[in-house]
Order: sequence, then C-alpha cells, then structure tokens
Amino acid sequence: MSISDLQDLKQLSQGARLAAILQLLEERTFWPVSELADRFEVSEETIRRDARQLERSGVVQKVHGGLSATNNKIEAPYRLRLRENAEAKQRIAQTAATLVTEGMTLLLDSGTTCHWLARSLASVRNLTILTNSVEIAHEVLGNPGHRLLLASGQINTTHHAAFGPEAKSFCQRFAPDLTVLSMGAVDAERGFLDFDPDEAAFKQSLLPQARRVVVLADHTKFAKSGFIQVASFADVQDLVTDLDPPRSAVDAASQSGTKVHVAEAAVAVRPRSRAGLV
Repeated sequence: MSISDLQDLKQLSQGARLAAILQLLEERTFWPVSELADRFEVSEETIRRDARQLERSGVVQKVHGGLSATNNKIEAPYRLRLRENAEAKQRIAQTAATLVTEGMTLLLDSGTTCHWLARSLASVRNLTILTNSVEIAHEVLGNPGHRLLLASGQINTTHHAAFGPEAKSFCQRFAPDLTVLSMGAVDAERGFLDFDPDEAAFKQSLLPQARRVVVLADHTKFAKSGFIQVASFADVQDLVTDLDPPRSAVDAASQSGTKVHVAEAAVAVRPRSRAGLV
C-alpha cells in the first residue's frame, strides 16, 4: 500500500507519523521539511523533532532543508537477525497467526519473529496492532484495514525500537487480547530470558496488563543461556516454536498450564525430472 493511500494523516500519533515518514522515504529518498509538514498538517518544527528521533535510529539523516534515507536503512544487525533462521521464524509466525481472529487487539514486541507475524496477518481484518518497533510499524502500514498504534520515545539503534519510560507508559494504557513476545532464551527452570536489559525491562512491564501472553521462540533458543528473566512459564499461556522442545521444557510448560504449539514442518517440493519435461 502506498503512503498516498493513507487518509487523515493529520490524525496520526507521533509514532505512526514516524513510521509513515519511513514509508515515504521508501518511495523517494529525499523529502523537504516543508513538504512533510504540509502533508501531515503539522509544523515544520514538529517534522524537525521527528527527524532528530529517526536520525538517532540510523535510518534517516538530516540534510539541508529536509530528510534523506541512509544507505544502511535496515541493514545489520536488524536485517541480519531478520534473515537468521528465517524459514523457522516464518513457520512459527504462521502458526501464531492461527491464534489471531478478526477484531483483536495485539501487542507485538520488537523481535524479528514478531516481524514475520505482522507480515502473516495481512489477511486478517480489523486488527489493532500496538508495537514499540519502527520496523514492525512499517510492516503493519502495508496491511489495509489494520489500525496501528506505535509507542514512541528514544529509538534503540540496534533493535530499531523504543524501550524507555515513554514506550512503557504508552503500552501500559492497553490490555490487548494477545501480547506477543519474542525471547532470547528458554530455560525449563528459569522460564523466558533475554540479553538486553532495556529490552527485557520493557517486556516485563507488559505482563501485568496482558490478557494472554504468547511467546515465539525457535528451537535455537532452548540451547541459549539468557541472563535476565522476563517471565516464568506461569506468566505465559502459549509457546510457539518450530521443533519439539526438550522434555524438561515440555514438563515445565505442562506444570504451569502453558500450551506448546509446534509449527508444521515445511513441505519439501521435489524438483521435476528433466526426463519428464516436454
């Protein structure tokens, strides 16, 4: 969907406006501040503040009179993480999408598996999606019929997401139907863990308001040792992964009432024999 298809640009929140600016920069690599101010019906100073925030994330650079896309728009480390175990993450996302029904409100964290989930939800109508991730917000803007709520604040340059007090405060106003979290590690005794203190603290802040917590974790996460506990198995209603977890994790999930969903294996397509070609 082109940004030109969006209506009521002047009614966008700051977070949604940031995501919309990024989409404009996909279509054209330079935009004058004055033109953006007219398009969004805000002051030029507001656009300059937006530019300063986007510049901290490394995806936009301020140039004389306007904003320009950088050459490393979503390159490493975010793009590398998005491609890492991509096939497994896509299968996890497709399985998680079966938990979503029309009209739901979802909170998606900044994990790359959540990015794939956002892409998998294109056919589900009338969703409200809340996220702290600029990249996921950009993905949601391409899905007609989805309402986007983007938490703002200082953008973490590694994750392209906001984790600070503004983002926490914004997200804590909502009680979404599903709170979907990616995790850096899963441990039978310690539960769900992560590595980045700011990211872990943000995820922890979401638990009290959550109606149903869904964790997305590919099989490699069961072999990793995170050092910051985000949640116990008792805090999580659904765990979606791509391979059968270790028995210890299955037992911990069963004892806490956490349902484990294992994504179906990808179907291999056998190449046609050259002898069978006409």
